[in-house]
Amino acid sequence: MNDQPTPDPTMTRIGEAVQLGRSGQKVRARTALTALWDEIGDGGDAFHRCTLAHYLADLQDTTEAELRWDERALAAVSDLTDERAQRYLSSLQVRAFLPSLHLNLADCHRRLGNAARARKHLAGAREHLAHLPDDAYGEAIRAAVRDFAADDPTDAGR
Repeated sequence: MNDQPTPDPTMTRIGEAVQLGRSGQKVRARTALTALWDEIGDGGDAFHRCTLAHYLADLQDTTEAELRWDERALAAVSDLTDERAQRYLSSLQVRAFLPSLHLNLADCHRRLGNAARARKHLAGAREHLAHLPDDAYGEAIRAAVRDFAADDPTDAGR
């Protein structure tokens, strides 16, 4: 099966901005993604909102701002269906987004000193690990969850 993304102008713009960020142009990337978020709005396409918020979180200057974007990504995924995600890429399953989204929230909460909330989101990440694909992405997220838990002396391998 050829699982190539279906052309989507918004996803193209997101991808271009993400590449700016990866090339070290963090402010330009954040500005481009924020402008796109403003166009889409809080009630726009859930796939676009989830993707935008996920990437915008990584471009923030403070953990508090990163947390707000990570929360928006998780909120958007609750409005997202497999059918919508698969219009972009046929292999996508929304449940497979959850480990990463919860892990990002756990990380923010840990850095902010909110240990209980960090553990709650770590549990959320673990709960959904079975939905990850058996590929490099899935293994990277599984490893990140293991590493995160290993760094938490209060977790005791739950």
